[in-house]
Amino acid sequence: MASNNQGNQGGKSNRGFASMDPQRQREIASEGGRAAHEKGTAHEFTSEEAREAGRKGGMARSANRRSAMSQGSSHASGSSGGTSSHSGGGSENQ
Repeated sequence: MASNNQGNQGGKSNRGFASMDPQRQREIASEGGRAAHEKGTAHEFTSEEAREAGRKGGMARSANRRSAMSQGSSHASGSSGGTSSHSGGGSENQ
């Protein structure tokens, strides 16, 4: 059977949002954000919602790091390069 991707030997598609250059992606996303605000359907975080989201993210990151370290993973620090001395879960004590 013939495939629609036969001419694409490299495994990357030249179609779709993900294949666009980053500047064009930003332009399209920005248009969508502006349209949502004009329509009145865009969600705007209150400072309390933003604080809670940050707290949850910090807790999840901290839990993921602890889990990776307990499994003996050499990639416990994720993509940060492992040079930071910050524990990643500092917001738990607030």
